[in-house]
Amino acid sequence: MKRTALFPGSFDPFTKGHEDIVVRGLRLFDEVVIGIGNNATKKRYFPLDVMKEMIEKTFSDQKNVKVVTYDDLTAHTARELGATFLLRGLRNTTDFEYENGISQVNRYLYEEIETVFLITSPMLAPISSSIIRDLHRYGQRVDDFLPYSLTELNKLNHEG
Repeated sequence: MKRTALFPGSFDPFTKGHEDIVVRGLRLFDEVVIGIGNNATKKRYFPLDVMKEMIEKTFSDQKNVKVVTYDDLTAHTARELGATFLLRGLRNTTDFEYENGISQVNRYLYEEIETVFLITSPMLAPISSSIIRDLHRYGQRVDDFLPYSLTELNKLNHEG
């Protein structure tokens, strides 16, 4: 049986920390599906379609990584995709408290789902999408935190 994990998030933007979780997740699962969720309560900084394209380029050499967008509950999307695992990264205890509650609700909604937590690699733990957005918003260079070129991302962002 194929072991498929859904790695859900808003990925606004997708960071080297996220990339690290996917790469390490590939050692545990046959396939990792990166699911970019559309959160109605959040206004995106980078457009969804642009981020999807950048993530696909990041993993273009990995045939067992797929990128999808979704506008539904994560548990429902996982079931639709045939994923029986959710992959999540934890940077600290605050992340654990938040993710623990979500994982229990997902299990309530989809009994076959198991959430697998990977602890973020130490050198990537300080990186968060919100910090990167703030730095970028105020003109700071953030390419060191991303697995793709922000110059290319900005170009795509302005074309869309």
